[in-house]
Amino acid sequence: MVSATTIHTDAVIVGAGPVGLFQAFQLGLQDIRSHIIDALPHVGGQCVELYADKPIYDIPGIPVCTGRELVAQLQTQIKPFAPTFHLNQEVTEVEQLDNGHLSVRTSTGLHFVCKVLVIAAGVGAFQARKLSVEGAAELEGTHVHYRLGDASRFAGQDVVVMGGEDSAVATALKLTLEAQPPKSVTLMHRRDVFTAEPMLLQAMRDAVASGKLQLQIGQPTALLSTAHQLHALQVATPEGQTIERTAQHVLAFLGLSPKLGPITTWGLAIERKQLVVNTETFATDVPGIFAVGDINTYPGKKKLILCGFHEATLAAFGAAAIVHPTRKTLLQYTTTSTELHRLLGLA
Repeated sequence: MVSATTIHTDAVIVGAGPVGLFQAFQLGLQDIRSHIIDALPHVGGQCVELYADKPIYDIPGIPVCTGRELVAQLQTQIKPFAPTFHLNQEVTEVEQLDNGHLSVRTSTGLHFVCKVLVIAAGVGAFQARKLSVEGAAELEGTHVHYRLGDASRFAGQDVVVMGGEDSAVATALKLTLEAQPPKSVTLMHRRDVFTAEPMLLQAMRDAVASGKLQLQIGQPTALLSTAHQLHALQVATPEGQTIERTAQHVLAFLGLSPKLGPITTWGLAIERKQLVVNTETFATDVPGIFAVGDINTYPGKKKLILCGFHEATLAAFGAAAIVHPTRKTLLQYTTTSTELHRLLGLA
């Protein structure tokens, strides 16, 4: 029985990276509307997480662009088809229904019923690398956090932000600017070398110089707590000393690692942590489910964005045969087709 809150849609796309975004475009050209789900709190997948500001040289017609620029262009390209994004959540359950449709549930309780599911999950859902020191696991969610969330909860308390990239530096600075700031904010990194943007780094150095932000160079070796209440971090400094730094909360930005996660329970053929597909439509062995991009495998597979775009195109034709079974799926060109111009909002 489907609940009243069920979202009915033609297609659900798992993954909001470049290939997932282009999949929404290609489905749109087949008059198929989609919802896109991603575990990250923002669009862009590993393209934004791993090389947001690094140059990409192998996108046809674009001599050079950054990962962030490519994602921005793709978001502009899919606007005519207005896919709905559901971020910061994972698909936890996929089930075939008696009528051939698919039931899709997420970690936040959303429920979809769709005709096709396209998995464009890259190398898996990106999850925060956990702080692997004594006492961290027991305090996760109460005193150890991997995302900022509501900053007001840290008001009047001692907070340590760990990490050396944009996310850590930006979070530490944001906390110092809160209307009701923490009692103290410390940015901690294993060495005094950061990989954040130059403007962020300058703002961080200025905040340290003015006393609004403290800087601690060193490695955490333990979290010290009493009755599950964090009170300090034990830190090993580069000079070989062990010190304690007062803290009631730790925000750890230690990077992200991909995990295949619940996909392994969906009954799909898997080979070396990748989904097996046929190269005619990039369908999996489960009717109505397709896989494109780095998540799939087939003879001759190459993990390139360009290849993912090709796979998304053929997957859209495969999806059209399911979503519009009585229509003849024709090959049309965006340069001349009045029907594609209508779908793109150009007519």
